[in-house]
Amino acid sequence: MRMDLKEAIMARHSVRKYLDKPIAETAVATLREAIKRINADNGLNIQLVLDEPKAFSSGMWKYGQFSGVKNYFVMAGPKGAEAEEKIGYFGEELVLLAQTLGLNTCWVGLTYKKIPGTFTLREGDAVHCVIALGYGTIPGVQHPLKPRENFYEADGQLPEWFENGLAAALLAPTAVNQQKFKFILREDNKVGTKTQFSMAGYTQIDLGIVKYHFEVGAGKDNFTWI
Repeated sequence: MRMDLKEAIMARHSVRKYLDKPIAETAVATLREAIKRINADNGLNIQLVLDEPKAFSSGMWKYGQFSGVKNYFVMAGPKGAEAEEKIGYFGEELVLLAQTLGLNTCWVGLTYKKIPGTFTLREGDAVHCVIALGYGTIPGVQHPLKPRENFYEADGQLPEWFENGLAAALLAPTAVNQQKFKFILREDNKVGTKTQFSMAGYTQIDLGIVKYHFEVGAGKDNFTWI
């Protein structure tokens, strides 16, 4: 029986070392179906690259201590902050889907090489990042959790759904674990977000990632984004 998304959030950790093992055909089919839907509905150009070892093979790409990476999502789409948030949101949907399929992942911003011929771009597209994918040698470890008070603004007592959403968001991956985000609870169960300046960048992608986690934890029917 496959785990659900809340279980996937708890189980998911960034993994950088992978077994030399092809991804099961059933898992590939499920991931491709999800990518097709996401791209069609949101104007993105996400692609799944399989059995391609060069992107993580040499030079600076050893900095991130990756090994055995032969499969990855190319997170491509239009340029701009709106597209970057979508890349984060729907990329994390794929990450958690992969986790439910018994796969491991890692978001990668810089420490990879773009290999010609492995993906295609439309006019105006950019590769925002990639996500390593496969069967990890280990399941990974949880990054240190910071005090939750750093990540929200609210007047009065927090409703249970907001606390659950915040807990899920704090387990989300962000670039160099920067966690430059806040959730703002307003009246009538409305929730806003804001990001903070980061030298590392990627804050809009991170925002999309943490918003997906928040939705899973809080339950989309319990609040409205503003």
